[in-house]
Amino acid sequence: MQTEKNGQLTLKEAQQKVDNWIQSYGVRYFNELTNFAILTEEVGELGRIMARKYGEQSFKPGEDQSTEEEMADILFVLICMANQMDIDLESALNESLLKKTSRDKKRHLSNPKLKNKKP
Repeated sequence: MQTEKNGQLTLKEAQQKVDNWIQSYGVRYFNELTNFAILTEEVGELGRIMARKYGEQSFKPGEDQSTEEEMADILFVLICMANQMDIDLESALNESLLKKTSRDKKRHLSNPKLKNKKP
């Protein structure tokens, strides 16, 4: 495994780091269906925060407001799933970007709904 540079990890390094954590502290990976259920739970927690932070709902007193923590939880579970299914996330992401570029290289640029609007 390569060494971390400036605290940043490659996806390969992140996958190895999560695997090391599972082997040291997690005993073993939960099965794929359990991890998928956990992933949807974590996405729901992010959704709750998004609805309150950027939508029309308000936070309850003492309610967690950390989008960063929820995104990290989602990434952790996704990496667990990739590890147990022998998926190289770095390669998969590169392939996805190539597919999206080939398919969508003109579609978004020519979409009138996206012009002159600030994010």
